[in-house]
Amino acid sequence: MNSPIYTLVRGADWRAAKTTGAYLGSADDTRDGFLHLSTAEQVRESARKHRSGEQDLWLVAVDPAALGAALRWEPASGGRRPGLFPHLYGPLPMSAVLSEVPLPLGENGQHVFPDEVR
Repeated sequence: MNSPIYTLVRGADWRAAKTTGAYLGSADDTRDGFLHLSTAEQVRESARKHRSGEQDLWLVAVDPAALGAALRWEPASGGRRPGLFPHLYGPLPMSAVLSEVPLPLGENGQHVFPDEVR
């Protein structure tokens, strides 16, 4: 896969990652043993399910080719959602980040994504 993949990062965690040079993941990532990422087709639903209404959230685009063997495509845990999801077994290095944009909340309380993320 050559298309960017995405992660949703809380602002404080993203600022810390930029200082240290790598994003280590959320508490959920730590619990599960990998960083949860999404394709462009999956990320809106992930935001709705797992980060609904959260302010100071960032959409981070990642180059999957830069992650090497630490990136694995796996089913969602428990098979709750169809398809394969990108999971990163290790920290996300800043060198793999393609872009970062804040995700403001719209009037409906859902995050407003950039047009290129469909």
